[in-house]
Amino acid sequence: MNVLLLGGTAEARELARLLHAEGISAVTSLAGAVADLHPPQGTTRVGGFGGADGLAGYLRGQHVDAVIDATHPFAERMSANAADACARTGVPLLRLSRPSWAVHPDAASWHWADSIDQAREVAGGLGERVFLTIGRQSLAEFAYWGDRFVLTRVIDPPDIASPASWTVLRARGPFRIDDELDLLRRYEIDVLVTKDSGGPTDAKLAAASELEVPVVMLRRPAPPDRVRLVTYVADVMVWVKGLRVGVAGQRRRSR
Repeated sequence: MNVLLLGGTAEARELARLLHAEGISAVTSLAGAVADLHPPQGTTRVGGFGGADGLAGYLRGQHVDAVIDATHPFAERMSANAADACARTGVPLLRLSRPSWAVHPDAASWHWADSIDQAREVAGGLGERVFLTIGRQSLAEFAYWGDRFVLTRVIDPPDIASPASWTVLRARGPFRIDDELDLLRRYEIDVLVTKDSGGPTDAKLAAASELEVPVVMLRRPAPPDRVRLVTYVADVMVWVKGLRVGVAGQRRRSR
């Protein structure tokens, strides 16, 4: 059985490990957006496919039996391309998307935004010292904020020249609550802007709650239509093992 795993997340790395342990052939595809890739176990490829057309060609050319989309919840374009390519080729597709923070105990007190523009507008009215944790590729949407202090944290250097009033930290999570509390206090943060990335690494949210710092939360995009969605790695493995039985049966009958 040949599986294409669209990765770049901790869940994708765990899936690569489990698939390898099960003896299932899997190629993890990484966008290459982060320089320090932390390559997963098994075979990897780096770079895009050339849109849905290119991905469909790859699925046919590599005789892929199943695709697992375990990209970041905000990797909207890649998920759409995967849905399109799999629909064209008839390759089964499963989307793994970690649980949303919408179920977080403090979610009702946050300021939810449906777009970057709305998040920027809401945050602008809540404070002058902003902790911006939205990923380096979205920083350009806030670049004209040179009239206020902005603390942003990224893994790789931003693609933009940050204003003089900004402080850019380079670090990779997960982060501890005590460290996040120290960060918010040290930089006197009065509003946190982040994305609904979800998952268990919510130390910054706990710290903001303890210090009563308002949170502006950008809602995640909806998944593509008619794509099966699960939230846990274990559910993916059940799906893959079920497909493997079917694939093995088809191959025996074709001999």
